[in-house]
Amino acid sequence: MHDFPFRIVGFDLDGTLVDTAGDITAALNHALALAGREPLAESQVRPMIGLGTAHLLEQGLVATGGIPDGGARHLYDALLAYYEAHIAVHSRPFPGLVAALDRLDALGVRTAVMTNKLEHLARRLLEALGLADRMAAIVGGDTLPGLAKPSPEPIRAMIERSGGGRAAFVGDSIYDVMAARAAGATSVAVSFGFLHQPVEDLGADHIIGHFDELVPLLARL
Repeated sequence: MHDFPFRIVGFDLDGTLVDTAGDITAALNHALALAGREPLAESQVRPMIGLGTAHLLEQGLVATGGIPDGGARHLYDALLAYYEAHIAVHSRPFPGLVAALDRLDALGVRTAVMTNKLEHLARRLLEALGLADRMAAIVGGDTLPGLAKPSPEPIRAMIERSGGGRAAFVGDSIYDVMAARAAGATSVAVSFGFLHQPVEDLGADHIIGHFDELVPLLARL
């Protein structure tokens, strides 16, 4: 057990640990309905996820007719409120995740989350799925004021709050890879996430297509 090369394995949340597209789509469509817009399909929304709620709403509005006169602050607030109230209706861990967490736990490896999602929403989602207590640290996009990925500081905070040591970080975006690299962590990209570009173009140190591959990969490094 003591030969495993990493003390900490951190994860992005949306599109990495958990497939949240169904609930995020429902929340966006709730906001769009308030603006008198037609709903979007989940397949249309997936590429919009991962760069923050404001970006998600902006992209949804652009796709359905443009930003309304007077702005969209009320729609942003309505989207967040709906999402918080329906945070785990459809969201589920990606296949193989729980088994991978079990293996890491048996190896004495600490697991953690660093997401650009608001911290209280990340905690609520992880609690609803029974994953919160498994994490040594949960760092959100607002945990460090003004600092979110691609800044390395939230990942550094995640590592510190998890006890320190060699770390790997698993994600699905260029922001995840950039932040991990700048924080000195090994980056692993998942090919099943909410990708905005081909996974090979993210520049990650390693790529996995299923969580069954994660622990064997890290064990070899």
